Amino acid sequence: MCKSYLLYMFLSKPAITTIQKGTLTLVLLKRKCHKFPKHYKIANCRKMSEASEESTWRGVPITQIYGAQSPWGAPEFPLVRPSSNHTVLYHIPSDGLLSDTPPKPQVAAEKDLWDQHHVRLPCSSHSLYPVENASGETKLKKRWGLIQAALSKPIRNSQELIDAILSYNTKFKDKWRFKVLHKLFNKYLEEEESRYFFDVTLPQIIKLALDLPKLIQAPIPLLKQHKNQSISLSQQQIASLLANAFFCTFPRRNSSKKESEYSTYPVINFSRLYESSASKYVLEKMKCICHYFRRVCTKAPCGVVTFSRRSVPPRKCPDWAHSTTPLATLPVHTDSEVFIEHADGLIQVDFANRFLGGGVLGHGCVQEEIRFIICPELIASMIFVEEMRPNEAVMIIGVEQYSEYTGYGNGFEWAGNYNDTTPMDSSSRRRCAVLAIDALSYSRNVHAQYDTEKIDRELNKAWVGFSFLSGDQPGLSYPGVATGNWGCGVYRGSPYLKSLLQMMACAEAGRPMAYYTFGDLALRNDIVNMYNVLSRYNVTVGQLYGHILQYCAGMRSQDLHTFLTRAVRQDAVEISDSEEMDISTATDTQEVISTEERTLDNRSPDLFSQNSSDQSQKTKQMFFTNTVTSKESSQDTDKMLNEVYDSMTTEVEMCNDNKIAGNNTTIKSDETNEVSESKVPQVSQTSRLFEEMEKLDESSGNLRFNTTNTSLFDANTSSLNNSQVDNETKIQIELSSETKKKLTGKITDYFSKKRT
Repeated sequence: MCKSYLLYMFLSKPAITTIQKGTLTLVLLKRKCHKFPKHYKIANCRKMSEASEESTWRGVPITQIYGAQSPWGAPEFPLVRPSSNHTVLYHIPSDGLLSDTPPKPQVAAEKDLWDQHHVRLPCSSHSLYPVENASGETKLKKRWGLIQAALSKPIRNSQELIDAILSYNTKFKDKWRFKVLHKLFNKYLEEEESRYFFDVTLPQIIKLALDLPKLIQAPIPLLKQHKNQSISLSQQQIASLLANAFFCTFPRRNSSKKESEYSTYPVINFSRLYESSASKYVLEKMKCICHYFRRVCTKAPCGVVTFSRRSVPPRKCPDWAHSTTPLATLPVHTDSEVFIEHADGLIQVDFANRFLGGGVLGHGCVQEEIRFIICPELIASMIFVEEMRPNEAVMIIGVEQYSEYTGYGNGFEWAGNYNDTTPMDSSSRRRCAVLAIDALSYSRNVHAQYDTEKIDRELNKAWVGFSFLSGDQPGLSYPGVATGNWGCGVYRGSPYLKSLLQMMACAEAGRPMAYYTFGDLALRNDIVNMYNVLSRYNVTVGQLYGHILQYCAGMRSQDLHTFLTRAVRQDAVEISDSEEMDISTATDTQEVISTEERTLDNRSPDLFSQNSSDQSQKTKQMFFTNTVTSKESSQDTDKMLNEVYDSMTTEVEMCNDNKIAGNNTTIKSDETNEVSESKVPQVSQTSRLFEEMEKLDESSGNLRFNTTNTSLFDANTSSLNNSQVDNETKIQIELSSETKKKLTGKITDYFSKKRT
C-alpha cells in the first residue's frame, strides 16, 4: 500500500513529477493554493494523474472558458494607443514594438501640472514644505530638495531610516512610531538579512526613488469618478513611484480628514503600514515589499501596465427584470482547488474595496490585499484611482507576480521568490488582467443583502466589470472571467446568492465564467447542479431575477437553491399546461387531455391525436421533466419511464390501426373485446411504474403506494375487461382532479426518494 508523502519545494508552475522509491513509482501532482501553494500531492500512486486533475472541477472544461485550447489562445486585449482618454507615459516606437530594455519616458510639453486633475508628484516644483530655521522662523522650501538631502545621507539602521522620513514629514514626528520597521529589522529578520537590506537593497531603492523626475516626464492624470479613462506606465516607472511611496514622499496624502483633498483616494504613503501592529502577517507583508524592491533594483523590468477605469450610467445598465438572455448559453466551470490568481489567461477578479487596495498598506490580509502584496505593481493604482462608485470598475492589465506565499489572513507568510512566466502581449504587457469590483458589506446586517436595491447594485457592479472590453459583437467574448466568493468573507455575503448574481452578470455580458470555491467541494457541486437546473428548463436572466426577488420578499425559510429549483419546475408545469390549453382551443372535433392524463388514464386510443408519432417525444418530455432534478440521477429514471411510455404508445398505435368506428367516447359492442384485450397490456405496463414504487415502500415505509395504486387500477382494469358491457354504455375512466393531484405528488415524491 502506498504511503502519503508531502514534499515542500519551491514551485512556479503546475507540473507532473514521478519519484522512484524502490519498486514503487509515485506520481506526484503539483497543487497550488492559499494554504499550501508550494507542495506536491501524491495522486494515490496513480499513473494517470489526469483523473485526479479532472476530479477537482465540474461543469464545462476550462478550454471553453478560454475559448481556445490553451490560456494564451484567446484574443488579446486592445493594444496600447495614446488617445484623449488614454494617457501613455512611455514612448512607443513608430513600429509599435518595444525592445528588451525598459521603454523611455514620454516627454510632454508641460511636464509638471499641479492641479486637482493630476497626481501631485513629490518632485514637482510646486510642492513646498514649511521649515523652521535656527532662529525659529518658518519658511517654505521645495520639498523635493528636502527629500533629496535626507535620502542622500548614509542610512545604516531602522532609526536612521525613520529619521530621514520624518525630516520632510515633521508634523508627524509625535504621531508616527514606525513599530513595524523597528521590529522587522531589529528582531524579526536575521541579522545577515537586515544588514544586506541596509547595505545593498536600500541604496538601490533610494536611487530608484530619486530618479522619479527622469522617469516621469509627463503629468499623471487622476482616474476620477464618472469617467472612462486609462493610464499606461512602464514597470520601471511604477517601481519609481512605489519607491517614493516607501519613503512616504507623496504630498497631501497623509491626512485622514474628510475635507482633505485626497479623502476620496486610497492612502499611498507606506506610513500606515509602518504604523500597523507588528503582527507576524504584517511583517510577512513587509518581506514581500522588500523582495519586490530587491528584484526590480537588481534587474529593471521591461514591460508595461495599463490601468483603466470604466463608468456606466445606471440608465445604461441592463434591465434585469426583462432580460431574455438564456442562462444555458453561458459556459460555467467550477473548481475547488485552483485559485483565481492561478487562472492563467482569464480575467481574474479582485474582490476589491471601494478604495482600491483595501488594507494592503495596513492590517488587511485577505484576497485583495494578498493579491496586491504579491503583485506590488497593483499598489500603484492607489496613487491615482479615486474611490469607486456603484456603477464603476477598474481593470489592470500587465502586472507581474514577484512573491510566492502560503496561508491566508493572520496565517499569511511570504514563501520565496516567484518567477512569473506569463507571456507578453503585443504591447509588452503580461497577459494578466485583474478586474477590481467592490461588493457591499453586510457585516452589520446580513439580511440586508436580500433587499431589491442591494441585488440590483451587485448585479450592475458585476456586469460593469465583466463587460469590460467585451465589444458589441453578438455571442460570447473571450477570455472568460475567473471569480469566486465575491464579498462572502468578512463582508458576510452568501456565496449561493453571489454565485447566481455573477452568473447572471456573465451571461448578460457574454463572458464565460470560471468559479473557484476555495476548497469548498459542496459549494462547487451545488453551483453546478443549480446551473444544470436553470439550463434544463431554459431559464432566462430575467426569469431568474424574478425568482430571486420572490425569494428575497419572504421565502427565506428554505435555502435559495431549493426554492429556485421548485420555482423553475413550477414554471415549466404552468407553461406545459398553457400549451395544452392552446392546443385544446385550436381543436374543434377532438378532446385533448393533459400529458399526465394521457400517460396514466386508460382511454380509448382515438382520444389521442392522429399525429401521435410526432407528439410522443414532446409528451414524454412534458410529463417527465417535472420529476428530474439532475442529469446524473435522471438517466436511469428516463430509461425506465421511456420503456413504459413506449410500450403504452405502441398499444395506442395498434388500436388506431384497427380504425375503431363510432363516437370518440363510445366503443361498440362488437369491438369491446378487441379493445379490452389491447388495453390490458397497457395497464400492465403502467403498473410496472408502481411496482418500482412498491419496492421503495418496502425499504422506506414512507410513501405507501400499495393501497392507492391497487384500488385505482384494479377498478379501471375491471371496467375495461368486462365483456358484458352494453353496446350503448360509455366507458368513464376520468380521474377526479383531487386524485390526479395526489397521484402526481406521489410520483414526484417517488423520484425524489429514488434520487436520494
